[in-house]
Amino acid sequence: MMRSEDFKATEAESRCGAPDTSSSRIEHQKPPASQKKLPKIVSLFSGAGGLDLGFKKAGFTISVAIDASDAAIRTHKQNFPRTKAEVGDLVKLQPAGVVELVQKKLKPGQAIAVIGGPPCQGFSRANTGALTSDPRNKLPKLYLQIVEALQALYTVEFIVFENVLGIRDKKHAKTYKALKDGIAGLGFDVTEKELCSVDFGVPQNRRRIILSGMRSGQGYATVKPRKRKGLETVRQAIGSLEQPMYFKYGLKPEDIPVHPNHWTMQPRSPRFDNPDAEAADGRSFKRLNWNKASPTIAFGHREIHVHPDGRRRLSIYEALLLQGFPKTFVLVGNLSEQVEQVSNAVPPPLAHSVATAVKRAMRGG
Repeated sequence: MMRSEDFKATEAESRCGAPDTSSSRIEHQKPPASQKKLPKIVSLFSGAGGLDLGFKKAGFTISVAIDASDAAIRTHKQNFPRTKAEVGDLVKLQPAGVVELVQKKLKPGQAIAVIGGPPCQGFSRANTGALTSDPRNKLPKLYLQIVEALQALYTVEFIVFENVLGIRDKKHAKTYKALKDGIAGLGFDVTEKELCSVDFGVPQNRRRIILSGMRSGQGYATVKPRKRKGLETVRQAIGSLEQPMYFKYGLKPEDIPVHPNHWTMQPRSPRFDNPDAEAADGRSFKRLNWNKASPTIAFGHREIHVHPDGRRRLSIYEALLLQGFPKTFVLVGNLSEQVEQVSNAVPPPLAHSVATAVKRAMRGG
């Protein structure tokens, strides 16, 4: 069920607290739609559902979720049993295929919204070999094409697009400008925000770009996520947990105490025998500090962060908590699949603040 690969972080860590970037929108053309019914959510590149969880908590219904990962969709189905979650590569499905899946759940003419963040590795600053020609960099364009196709059958009230800060870097400037212009060209008022998880009650310095587009001419206000107090340190999030189970072949989730994801790999490196030895300052073998927020939880092809005691790596469950997931949320899949899901997720508390900001905007402010 679980594999014994070891993984390392893919996303560059950086301190947070940066001010929000500028936003732009057209003037109101209609009175605020204070009593408007919330649109149904279509989640693209849904992963395990971190962004979806925030919108669900804000009162939205997650109607359709699509992701290429079978394990992520199995996780999604377990945690969102009423959602139509489908395994699907959006590149292969193309807009027509997505519309076909959505029609199986939602009748044409309904009010919907589209949320999601395409895989970010092609834009990540941690990917020093990233090229502008990376095929994944074409996914924002596909995202817009899907929205446009959905507009032919549904009223798309808003969209939310999430990605790493690197998407704004100079080498990706053309792609990013095309994305913002494309959102506006589809009839949305665009707001751009740079948000950090630690400002929204998540003990993690994870910075992301959030582009929101509200349907023009509806009296919608600007989307302004409000910061909120919450957990601030690693100790507050995982300090009271007992030791996790170590991986062994045949290990079953039901055999793991505390939580089905509270397990990690056997600490084989000699560094774990002398955790206080001076180590090079880099992304490899990054040890967390009990009294600070965690660096970005994004593992991919680099090492899973080291627990503050220095004698093992974090468990999957500990990583989930540092991402702000509730204790009841469970990931399914083998080690690499669970690592990918927790790494790629949008922290739910941040997503919730974005969702409530969208909800306020729909009601005129």
